[in-house]
Amino acid sequence: MTAVAELCDDLRRLVERESPSEDAGATAACADSVCELSSRRLGVEPQAIVVDGRVHLLWQFGAPRVLLLGHLDTVWPTGTIEGWPFALQGDRATGPGAFDMKAGLVQLFEALTLLGDRDGVAVLVTSDEEVGSTTSRQLVEQTAEGLDAVLVLEPSAGGALKTARKGVGSFRIDVLGRAAHAGLEPERGVNATIEVAHQALAAADLADPARGTTVTPTVLTAGTTINTVPDRASLSVDVRATTMAEMRRVQEGLGGLSAVLADARVEVVEVSVRPPLEEAVSADLFDRARFHAERLGFGPLSAVAVGGGSDGNFTAALGVPTLDGLGAVGDQAHAPGEWVSVPEMPRRAALVAALVDELRQRR
Repeated sequence: MTAVAELCDDLRRLVERESPSEDAGATAACADSVCELSSRRLGVEPQAIVVDGRVHLLWQFGAPRVLLLGHLDTVWPTGTIEGWPFALQGDRATGPGAFDMKAGLVQLFEALTLLGDRDGVAVLVTSDEEVGSTTSRQLVEQTAEGLDAVLVLEPSAGGALKTARKGVGSFRIDVLGRAAHAGLEPERGVNATIEVAHQALAAADLADPARGTTVTPTVLTAGTTINTVPDRASLSVDVRATTMAEMRRVQEGLGGLSAVLADARVEVVEVSVRPPLEEAVSADLFDRARFHAERLGFGPLSAVAVGGGSDGNFTAALGVPTLDGLGAVGDQAHAPGEWVSVPEMPRRAALVAALVDELRQRR
């Protein structure tokens, strides 16, 4: 087993290589760092697959039966590291992207090191998971199709593995109005800001809290100058649902939105949709993980359903058994101060190695 100090050094290198999802150049540079980690730890480099300018990394050892899945992009903009550098604080490691999910990548490669013989394993690390996997979804699905299991190295939830995830939809409502001078003749305009306000309320009304369905208007842009009736507006909408039936209901509801103001036009764009990861797809794998955790003396494992989505949603929708949350133990994903439990890094890596070893030997 690799020394904890070396695992922390690997994590520091990845955290210091900032990789905001929207910056293809930054994620490509981080992909180089992941390749360096693979070369140093495993003696092999991956196949770099470029889709629409985005670099994704694929390793395949023999005829794969088990896929280890993760991503290298983060939600943190370039320059965050200057005000919040990587640091070790007692038993915790902190830094932008440390918990979600660069520690998971370090643990992934440690698990492969522990295996020694890696025959039957595939690894896929994508670079756009945080923004909906728009260029990597097909690659994720193609790599996972027909395999026995997918293990997702996303962070845990308070140490619990993620056995169910809501489906996640990202939509955009575009409004076209008509510009006019706000002081001289506002009545000649069609105010896109007012129209998009109507659409925000209509979208929010599609939520059904009793069914666990949330519809949340988020980012809004409108107008050009303070003295001009705005002729354009755009609203992002985040949708979460526990079943695909609920996701489809909201999709249809958003698609049926129509303009309230005369002469305004409304168009709804589906940016991305991740189907739900339902508990039945994870149940057997969680039982096996719990068995190995107890056998290794790591104590009992718990399971949890969460609202956030991951690329595991895509693989579960294919019917491939999928278990998520096998990465870092820590907290505060996507929030200042996110942190990783350093003592848990080698233990979670050993758990993944044990699970992979059993799964690839099943017949």
